[in-house]
Amino acid sequence: MTRTLPAIAVVLVALIVIASLTLFTVDQRQNAIVFRLGEPVNVIRQPGLYLKVPLLDNVRFFDTRILTMDSDEPERYITSEKKNVLVDSFVKFRIVDVLQYYISVGGDEARAKIRLSQAVNDSLRAEFGKRTIHEVVSGERDRIMELMREKADADARKIGVEVLDVRLKRVDLPLEVSDAVYRRMEAERKRVANELRSLGFAEAEKIRADAERQREIIIAEAYRDAQRIKGEGDARSTAVYAGAFQQNPEFFSFYRSMEAYRQSFKNRADVMVVDPSSDFFKYLKEPSGRK
Repeated sequence: MTRTLPAIAVVLVALIVIASLTLFTVDQRQNAIVFRLGEPVNVIRQPGLYLKVPLLDNVRFFDTRILTMDSDEPERYITSEKKNVLVDSFVKFRIVDVLQYYISVGGDEARAKIRLSQAVNDSLRAEFGKRTIHEVVSGERDRIMELMREKADADARKIGVEVLDVRLKRVDLPLEVSDAVYRRMEAERKRVANELRSLGFAEAEKIRADAERQREIIIAEAYRDAQRIKGEGDARSTAVYAGAFQQNPEFFSFYRSMEAYRQSFKNRADVMVVDPSSDFFKYLKEPSGRK
């Protein structure tokens, strides 16, 4: 029994080695190509356990998940206005035909990204050359991205790749151009602000003048009404005095004289120099006023 254990171990090791040389697994996130003496003989697209001929066959695996190609530095493009813009973009793609992918770029992801980058840059250069800065920044940005995806996908199919999306992350003006643009925008905003201030000042003056005019009208009308009421009161007062005077002129004259005496000698310190024979003292001499 002890002598058979090493033999069993050797057999197990041999079986493991043979299995490793003849069996391989394909993950659900991968496709595989089986090569025999360097030539592709089989393409495996379904996950599972597969066989290969030891020493003659070798297997190469390809990731079929969605990959991202992101530019390290923004590219410079020229618009229809002959102005430079800096564009930062990225591409989402995946391998759909591993055999064509291997034949076209040797299965090298870096070479595939270079091919996609060239296709996207050429298309972007052509599309930006047809449009203004406003159109590429906001007006037709979605349309440009859709066109880029269609054109890039048509070219990528030749190397077994499907382009799922092309996105413009950022569209900026170069620093030397943006400074001039910002200064022009600032000057334009200041002009509009000054114009609005002028319009506001003119409107304020108009409102102030109208309010002043209304104030003068109100004061004038109030003064007119006050004078009218005062005149009416004076007229009524005069009419009352006249009626009372007509009823008893003698008594009215006496009453007015008493009022004059009371006002004239209101304080002890009051002094008045008048001729004693003056009519002012007639009711002090005799109530009837006769001598």
